[in-house]
Amino acid sequence: MRAEAFLPHLGFAALLVLLSAGIVRLLIAHPMLDDPARRAATAHTVPTPKGGGLGVVAAFVAGMVMLYGTARFARIAEPEFIGTILAALAIAGVALLDDLKDFRFVVKLAAQAGAALVAMASGLVVTRLAIPWVGVTELGFWGPVLTLFWIVACTNAVNFMDGMDGLVAGSLLVACAALSFIGAEQGAWFVYAAALFLTAGLLGYLPYNLHPARIFMGDVGSQFLGFVLAVLAVACARFDTEQLSFLIVPLLLFAHLFDTGFTLLRRALMRERISAPHRTHLYQLAQRSGMPVRWVAAVHGAFVLFQAMLALAFPHLHSWAKPLVVLPALGVQLLWLAYVAWRVRRAGLSWRAG
Repeated sequence: MRAEAFLPHLGFAALLVLLSAGIVRLLIAHPMLDDPARRAATAHTVPTPKGGGLGVVAAFVAGMVMLYGTARFARIAEPEFIGTILAALAIAGVALLDDLKDFRFVVKLAAQAGAALVAMASGLVVTRLAIPWVGVTELGFWGPVLTLFWIVACTNAVNFMDGMDGLVAGSLLVACAALSFIGAEQGAWFVYAAALFLTAGLLGYLPYNLHPARIFMGDVGSQFLGFVLAVLAVACARFDTEQLSFLIVPLLLFAHLFDTGFTLLRRALMRERISAPHRTHLYQLAQRSGMPVRWVAAVHGAFVLFQAMLALAFPHLHSWAKPLVVLPALGVQLLWLAYVAWRVRRAGLSWRAG
């Protein structure tokens, strides 16, 4: 994309930053409070405004409305993208009610699955998968099953990681900016625009969420972001005929996915109730062991910067190397796991909830 075409987009994104920040400030002035007495898994001790993710949602919606009315290059009128936007708004609506009413986990899961099915019915489904040393495999019946699993898993991974000041907002800001650049480079204009609008929304929100946070994202922000990024991963699969590019978003979110996956597996093996509140994610254990909140958030920001470099290199790799690009990210996360385990042992903490 030429600079003269990109600069107006950057100017419009700046307006979306102001819109997001304005809504966040309004929510701080007229808050719906997150009471720590109602949430055993939270790290804060005083009631704090939540729902700041509405700023991100508003920036994304405003951007999409403008795009739909004025731009031809993004092909937003294609059914799969309209369906994706409507499903994302449905997720945001249910999540906002959850912030107010505190739904049971099964209700949230049903809403996420329903929104995922809407996006899939619109045409966003992974149909083949590249397996190292095996080759490209047609998924057939398993394509929709794996797509549904991915969308719900990604939505929850982002949601579960949103438990510390600045961690999710800061790391996803880097991820979305990188994804926008990759989308522009690949000529995937809907991915480019959607990621740009998310970046703008997060830029407006993040200053108010840095430690000590003045407001939290809430489920309305974390579930919305996780869902949109999940479906953008499926859209990225179209970058090449082998659909290897599906891996770009999982690579950008690898630290979040690793922490969530490891924590869920460990808790299942320890026979804990998966849906019960807890404070045993790796990032939470790091903070409880004495690592300052700012440092934990900064470490995750560094993870995403490293993953973004891998993602930026991804489209230029040979096909055989693309599935293996997650290995450096996995190595970093295994080192982080070992370090947190050492801190947990030294601090005498338990891996169990409660």
